[in-house]
Amino acid sequence: MTAPSSAPAPRAPLPPRIGFLTVPLMINLIYAAITLLFLPFAGPTVTEATTEMVQQMGLPNLVITPGEIQVALWITFFLTAFQILWMYYTRRAVLDGRSWGRVSSIVIAVFSLLIPPIFTILGVVMLIGAFDRHVVSYTSK
Repeated sequence: MTAPSSAPAPRAPLPPRIGFLTVPLMINLIYAAITLLFLPFAGPTVTEATTEMVQQMGLPNLVITPGEIQVALWITFFLTAFQILWMYYTRRAVLDGRSWGRVSSIVIAVFSLLIPPIFTILGVVMLIGAFDRHVVSYTSK
């Protein structure tokens, strides 16, 4: 008597244009991770840039405190961490053939269109891949 096999059911082969979704998602993921790694070192740069901007605008009464800059950096940290998780789980869902992964990829692609020039190109590539008929049928779970 043998034990029942617990091997997963065989998956359908990946469509040829699935890379149009997964590669830009991985590029976005890596870029966000690098951004997150350099974020703790951005405090002095942001302080210097805001001070110079306030002087150029001629607003002597506007003072941006270090506490406000820290709050802005923490908000950026959490938003970037959320972005990393969103990209990661979207990519996994697309590779698993889940329909919500394709929809999430479309949303990410539309947001990417707003960040020229590199991410605009990635957004267009993602939209091409998301509406490919083989990818649509693969992500119909």
